[in-house]
Amino acid sequence: SSILLLPDDAGNEKLPLIVVPHGGPHSATPTSFVPSYGYLCQHGKYAVLHVNFRGSTGFGQAALESLAGNAGTQDVLDVVAATRAAIDTGAIDPERVGICGGSHGGFLAAHLSGQHPDLFKVASMRNPCINIASMVTATDIPDWCYVETLGIGQYEWDNFRAPSKEENDKMWDNSPIAHLENVKAPTLVALGMKDRRVPPSQGLEYFHSLRAKSLPTKLLVYEDCDHAIDRVVSEADFWINTKQWFDQHL
Repeated sequence: SSILLLPDDAGNEKLPLIVVPHGGPHSATPTSFVPSYGYLCQHGKYAVLHVNFRGSTGFGQAALESLAGNAGTQDVLDVVAATRAAIDTGAIDPERVGICGGSHGGFLAAHLSGQHPDLFKVASMRNPCINIASMVTATDIPDWCYVETLGIGQYEWDNFRAPSKEENDKMWDNSPIAHLENVKAPTLVALGMKDRRVPPSQGLEYFHSLRAKSLPTKLLVYEDCDHAIDRVVSEADFWINTKQWFDQHL
């Protein structure tokens, strides 16, 4: 499912769109008020699309488990389908579509930039998972790396180990880094330097790789933040920078 937010005074003019897949990935975006996206919608005058892709909570166990082993493919297809449906309403300018997300949402933002570079023109991401193959032995949730790329039953809860070469190759294939050469979107990367869930090395790997491609890229570093980047000053700084990034490039 998806939730499309439009500014109160949108009128008949086609709007730029910011697509927001949630993190988790096994969570969901409800219809309750979210200040950050209200800010982008009302103050920034952007349409905002929240996407609850297959694997989100609230749609039954089968739908929830369907994402396991298919992260980076099934969820990407769902976000693209929701985006095209929003464009088909006639309210959206198809040439001005951006992507924004944190954690698994950042994973999807990076994936969509690489897999669909002609659809998603600008990206902003917080603590994104970029290379599962390098993250699996550095994160505090190695189970996520195994289950979401290899499937349910592929992780031994009482016997952590480094992945085999075959498993490592699959983790790479399911990662945004595998599509890096296709990325064209100006990209903002925000990192909480105390993050143990998605280590900052993930975002740094992406930032430096994009810089090597001479793409417009900006790095925000929050030394005292962990995975959420939710300290009052840091959160406000990130969203102000995100709006300015979309204003500049979208």
